[in-house]
Amino acid sequence: MGRFLNKGNEKFERFSRSRYYVDKTELINRLLERDETEKFICNSRARRFGKSVTANMLVAYFSKGAASEALFKPLKCVKDRLFMENMNHYDTIFADIQAVFVEARRSKEDPNEYLDKCFVGELKAAYPEIVSDRDVLEKALGKIYQATGSQFVIIFDEWDYPIRELEPQHTERTDYVEFLRGLFKSSDASEYIRLAYLTGIMPIVRTKGQSAVNNFIEYTMTNPGDLAQSIGFVEAEVRALCERFSVDFEQMKEWYNGYDLNNTAIYNPLSVVRAISGRRFQQYWTVTGTYGDIDDLINENYDGLREDIIRMLSGNRVTINISDGRNDLQTFQSKNEVLTALIHLGYFAYDADTREIYVPNKEIQEVFYQYMENNRDDNLSRFMNLSEKVFNAVIEEDGECTARLIQSIHNDFISALEYNNENSLACTIMIALIAAFTHYHKPVREFPCGKGFADIVYLPLSDHLGNPVIVVELKWDRSAKAAISQIKEKQYPESLEQYWGEVLLVGINYDKKTKKHLCVIERHIKNGHA
Repeated sequence: MGRFLNKGNEKFERFSRSRYYVDKTELINRLLERDETEKFICNSRARRFGKSVTANMLVAYFSKGAASEALFKPLKCVKDRLFMENMNHYDTIFADIQAVFVEARRSKEDPNEYLDKCFVGELKAAYPEIVSDRDVLEKALGKIYQATGSQFVIIFDEWDYPIRELEPQHTERTDYVEFLRGLFKSSDASEYIRLAYLTGIMPIVRTKGQSAVNNFIEYTMTNPGDLAQSIGFVEAEVRALCERFSVDFEQMKEWYNGYDLNNTAIYNPLSVVRAISGRRFQQYWTVTGTYGDIDDLINENYDGLREDIIRMLSGNRVTINISDGRNDLQTFQSKNEVLTALIHLGYFAYDADTREIYVPNKEIQEVFYQYMENNRDDNLSRFMNLSEKVFNAVIEEDGECTARLIQSIHNDFISALEYNNENSLACTIMIALIAAFTHYHKPVREFPCGKGFADIVYLPLSDHLGNPVIVVELKWDRSAKAAISQIKEKQYPESLEQYWGEVLLVGINYDKKTKKHLCVIERHIKNGHA
């Protein structure tokens, strides 16, 4: 067993013994069932979603000399004839491209030459009579196949590192593209490759500079296809872990759920596991990367980008055209390109049915909240300051101040949001109350209670149950008092008796003639007790 060739199964074996291990081995069956035209796979996901674990699983299964039958025997994969015939049957080349590039630079070597040298060196050791030191990788693979008839499995983790991190004209990047082209697009590639499996973060962009991988079938955060469940935890798996370790599933769901991949709810495995092991719900995944991930992308503020982020943080969604996406992090030219990149990086989720982007969960909401609170941009700091004042005014039952501050937020920060109906008014109110997020769950639109549906309801977090429930009723060109009357008539407060604390009734109206917000706030004492 070598460092790059036939690494064996030790790494996956150690991981599969973890008390938090979730079995994803059915992916192997899906890959084996693919025909000759479907053996080039690029499966991209956000950082720390389990891509590397999956890659190590494939190495353990395919690598010659690994003897993995006992390892896979208790796992979910279907041990049919096809599965058993292919197990440990192929010379398997594995590399973490990012790690190799970093290592080569540390040794002051050209990364692409270093890659080729490492691979060919191990192939020469395994096939000394066939491979020579003068061969490049694709030539060595072709010669071995012609002499022995043996095909190869090639697995690259972080395959897109040079493309997403380096400028388009950077020599290391252009040389890497040529390396990929020679390996996967040579005339012999379809013969010597049994499976090529690439994992990374950003999608493949079909441009001339990336024709080296345009024969790959692509699976991404926006289009995961039938591999949606292969990387990341699905809800049933998270629920089972919570039951096994006596962890509150509903809190887990609020903190880490929200990614919709092909109508499947996907959780970030790192955050789930650390929340279980640490018995605490907080940011985990978002602190494993650099804060600059979002800082550099957002600061350009293309086409009102910050305004859209403010909308999403409030619980609203934004329509997006993901076809404008790129897969490097340097050459953005539009808001859609930046937002699409943030989807693939895991900071936003995407609903393919509605073509909308949104903040998936509380963990992501917190990192953006902190970004806005601490950002050097005066406008963002001023917005957060105003939102805090709106929240405090509501809690203090100061309707006049609340209305004035909402007016200021609409005029100064979201003036592009045109008022046409109660829905647009609701969007504004949710934006104005972003600061409530530190004390409350994400606002619920059309909350079923009493004899109808409240327009917006804020329910306090479990560690803030002393806070009042906030029920917001909106009126369009009528009166704020009418909104309060409706809340009482439809018995919204009584239906919220299950929550601790009091209930604040907030009626808000927008007058089309005066173009002003009006607000009335009353406190409902539950069960008649103060």
